[in-house]
This record gives sequence, C-alpha cells and structure tokens, in this order.
Amino acid sequence: MNFAIIAAGEGSRLAQEGVQLPKPLVSLNGTPMIQRLIDIFLECGAESVSIIINNEMKQVREYVESLRLPVPLKVVVKSTPSSMHSFYEVSRHFTTGKFVLTTVDTIFRPDEFREYVKAFECDDSVDGYMAVTSFIDDEKPLYIDVNADMMITAFRDQPWDGVKYISGGIYGLTAPALSTLERCIAGGVSRMRNYQRALVDDGLKLKAYPFRKIIDVDHQQDILTAEKFLNE
Repeated sequence: MNFAIIAAGEGSRLAQEGVQLPKPLVSLNGTPMIQRLIDIFLECGAESVSIIINNEMKQVREYVESLRLPVPLKVVVKSTPSSMHSFYEVSRHFTTGKFVLTTVDTIFRPDEFREYVKAFECDDSVDGYMAVTSFIDDEKPLYIDVNADMMITAFRDQPWDGVKYISGGIYGLTAPALSTLERCIAGGVSRMRNYQRALVDDGLKLKAYPFRKIIDVDHQQDILTAEKFLNE
C-alpha cells in the first residue's frame, strides 16, 4: 500500500491567529502533524510515502528531507492551485497497487485508520474506500449520499433531509481513479470535490467507510480540540 500526504496549503488562517509554525509542523500532543501521519502510515505497513509541499515551505522542506524512513520517501515541492492538483502531482510517484491519500491537517484516531486500511486492502470488489463521518465540524463540508450497501451515489455541497455523512478527507483509491484524475486535469476541472464527483460520473465503485470522528485543523482552537479528541 502506498500512502501520500497533501501538505501544500498555506495555513493562512492559523498564521492570522498567531500560530507561528507552518501547518504541517504544528504539534499535537508533542508530535508535528506531518510526522504523526507518517508514523501511522508506517504502522499500517506502508510500502512508500509521498508528500507534496509548496515552494514557500522552506522549514517544512528541511524537516521532511531530514527524515530517514525504512521505506521510500518521495517529496514533491510545488505550489498548486488546489488539493486536486496537488494530488495529481504526487500521484506521479505512486507505484502500482492501491494507495491512500490524506491532507496533513486531517485528524483521526490511529486505531480507526488501521481498520480502514485493513478493510480497503482486503476488498477487491470496489475502486475506492472513502472515509466519511457523521461528525460535522468542517466550515464547508462535502455531503455524501450512499445507498443501503454504503456505496457512494453522489457528493453534494448542500445537506438534505436524512443526510448522515460528510467526507472525511481520507481517500483510498486504485488505478482507475488516476485515469479520471488525468481527465479532470486535462479538462480544467478544479477542486477535489469536483474530482470526486467525476469519479461517480465515470462509474467507479466507491465505498463509504465511517469514522466516528474526523477533525480538520484550520484554526488555533482546532489544535486544542484535536488534542482533546486524541486523548479521549
């Protein structure tokens, strides 16, 4: 299994609120967020880890390039217009097989993530496993419509009566998803959520995998919320 981290955002809201470190190096319970993800990936048997950071993140680049991992570490340094474009850049470094991608500020419990990875590894009947949660803490959540078998039928910007899940920002995908990504890039599609809609339009089988809670660290208060969550 290959794993990747999108860490190319500017973290401007954290900076405006007085957080001095770039977002990937912000610590949760003493561990930088980017290191926390790498450690979890390695515990899940990662065959490789790929990371994308933007051109301005000198401190993050120095940190990542100083790491010595027991598996190949591939670092892409490039500023991109969206997380979808960041995904495209880092996807070029994937080897064959399944892969799991997440943004650096996506906070989840390691035990839930391990079970998610295990389920994805064992299921060859679908094209992807998308993490979802009923815990809504995102400022602009992406709502997920599923059928009785937990297969995703739509990604929506607005809620509706009976909506249960939002996207958790953890994407487990296979090779067919990269073909859709190439098409989206070539067609000028923007934003990760529009790429996910394209996956459904292309007929890919995406299964929703529920997490009890997933938190995004966008504001200073989110750091304390995330630490409390992980300590529960």
